Amino acid sequence: MSILTVENLSKSYGRIQALKNVNFSVPEGTVFGILGPNGSGKTTTLGTITDILKPTSGSYKLFDEPASAANRRRIGTLLETPNFYHYLSGVKNLEIVAEIKQHGKEDIEKVLETVDLTRRKDSKFSTYSLGMKQRLAIASCLLGSPSVLIFDEPTNGLDPVGIAEIRELMKKLYREGKTIIMASHLLDEVEKVCTDVAILKKGELVISGKVNEILSSEDMVEVAATDHKKLLEVLNTLNEKTRIIDENSVVKIFFPVGKANLSAVNNYCFNNGVTLNHLVLKKQSLEARFFELTNN
Repeated sequence: MSILTVENLSKSYGRIQALKNVNFSVPEGTVFGILGPNGSGKTTTLGTITDILKPTSGSYKLFDEPASAANRRRIGTLLETPNFYHYLSGVKNLEIVAEIKQHGKEDIEKVLETVDLTRRKDSKFSTYSLGMKQRLAIASCLLGSPSVLIFDEPTNGLDPVGIAEIRELMKKLYREGKTIIMASHLLDEVEKVCTDVAILKKGELVISGKVNEILSSEDMVEVAATDHKKLLEVLNTLNEKTRIIDENSVVKIFFPVGKANLSAVNNYCFNNGVTLNHLVLKKQSLEARFFELTNN
């Protein structure tokens, strides 16, 4: 089952087109990251599917059905930090949220345990660290036991400790069977937490699919020879490569991780009449792959 299916979704603000015919689907039981630089349309996408914003055109489905208030109630949403009362305790704040939602009071102790705030449940919200405040916000989303969670930049503004805490919490919720949809501009966050990803750039979908396929790091071999033209001809017939990039003085050959073999490359070139004068194994970083996809 697809938790979310986005079909030709567009959103304009006057002359500014925030989303341009975006299409992707979120499979059940995934951590789906919507990744892109600031201004790429991530928050607009989440605002649209949570009915805060109305699309200019296109549509989307929730749980393989037309979006409705009933199926939105099956989703826990955190698009910005809730306005908790600073002078009240964590548990009192959750009681107020449960009252507003008209369900979930029976879940308060459980969600506090899930986000590791049981020992601080009676402490005033004002005494919480930023990471604890964000965990309490996530706890409020868990009231009513939603099967799907939507987060916008869940680690934004946190220190390294807080970021690590939220990442571990995401993984824990995923192991418990939650489907998570999260927007982020942080490549490292998506790579460490998400199973699937959609990459946006200036409102357009660049690519979507499994993280380990789209953002996979590759082995890269740099080669050069005196006869550059002949080198390119030979490399185009080389097996196991995924692609080659001609950079005039050197040629970059890309292989799946672990498949680059310098001796094999050297022998192949030599046996086909090309003597290499440069042969170096390198790794392409995830960051470089992301920049390549977004042409940044």
